[in-house]
Amino acid sequence: MRLTVIGTGYLGATHAACMAELGHEVLGVDVDPDKVAALQAGRVPFHEPGLPELIAKHTASGRLRFTTDYAEAGAFGEVHFVCVGTPQRKGSEGADLTYVDAAFTAIAEHAGEDALLVGKSTVPVGTAERLADTLGAEVAWNPEFLREGFAVEDTLRPDRLVFGVRSAHAETILRMVYAPVLAAGTPLVTADFPTAELVKTAANAFLATKISFINAMAEVCEAAGGDVGVLAEAIGYDDRIGRKFLRAGVGFGGGCLPKDIRAFAHRADELGVSLGFLREVDAINMRRRDKVVELARELCGGAVLGARITVLGAAFKPDSDDIRDSPALNVAARLRLDGADVTVYDPEALDNARKAFPLLGYAMSAEEALRGADLVLHLTEWPQFREIDPEWAARLVARPRIVDGRGVLDGDRWSAAGWQFRALGRPAPAGERPLRGL
Repeated sequence: MRLTVIGTGYLGATHAACMAELGHEVLGVDVDPDKVAALQAGRVPFHEPGLPELIAKHTASGRLRFTTDYAEAGAFGEVHFVCVGTPQRKGSEGADLTYVDAAFTAIAEHAGEDALLVGKSTVPVGTAERLADTLGAEVAWNPEFLREGFAVEDTLRPDRLVFGVRSAHAETILRMVYAPVLAAGTPLVTADFPTAELVKTAANAFLATKISFINAMAEVCEAAGGDVGVLAEAIGYDDRIGRKFLRAGVGFGGGCLPKDIRAFAHRADELGVSLGFLREVDAINMRRRDKVVELARELCGGAVLGARITVLGAAFKPDSDDIRDSPALNVAARLRLDGADVTVYDPEALDNARKAFPLLGYAMSAEEALRGADLVLHLTEWPQFREIDPEWAARLVARPRIVDGRGVLDGDRWSAAGWQFRALGRPAPAGERPLRGL
């Protein structure tokens, strides 16, 4: 089939490349000519494992092309996927639908009468029905469930597909688009518009709630002297609860969970339904950043003024260069405002971090970042950070003090190497040695 993908950011570029991989002819559309030129040349302007190779493969074969011309897109595609962003509206918790409305309107003006317009963006419930009624076009909603770092796998081999449709014709077309995925046994849920829109927001709300639940338990453990890691292990054996997303730490960030749960609560208010618990989920998440700042001050003798602090991590999660609402950079910026000399290292996100936080210091390696540090904060769970040898690191720093903001480091091992070790929701390791030089 011939498909267009409107919007070539993280979601759109991934979807376009993966649709080409499934055998379709694909035209990606974007208003940014520089982005279009880069993608057409096989260059991806963000980090996502496996995606550059896929785009290079299919632009070279001619199966995947990119353009800024909506008229060309309308004439080309039988199915048009809208994959533009829905950021948080300025001055409000609600979602900004400016880009969604503009994209649907633009492609509807040029699409053929039999074309199917498919939304993939995360939107407030009611958006699909409004667009279908306003545009008078055949609309469907097919929410995405991508995890950054695994987006190609999640598109080609998803754990489920959801089709929000009004007609059997729209469902048939989407079944044709995803025929190889469905043939592999992927479960399909066919729903009405409101349910399909709610699936993504409900899923994100549940995941955020689970993360904030274990972080709330970390707060209780800190007050009571318990160990949230052991607590999470114990309750995770209950298959009604499960172990995933039960690691206490500095909390979630990124371009989806924070703004999506705020938009969901806001839309529920508009519908006369209270989802106030989601605001507490958000508040708990932000308090964990406060706790890291508090621990940094504590380990630096009550104030960080003049302390050299190394932050390991800038991206909001590993296998990504996405720094949107990054807990690591939020903490780093706050400590710099408190007078600390902050140096950040991240394997992929340094360029993005420099643009957004130019007043922070940056290192090109973990070794460079650690050298001479008075305190180390581990705030993004990159594998290479977990693999750092604490004895090697102790020889680099000025004072061996570390806060594990992701709950994955072996505190006993770091303590045995002479470090003063702290992790959220956990007591200090038994027999922790006093600091050198104090």
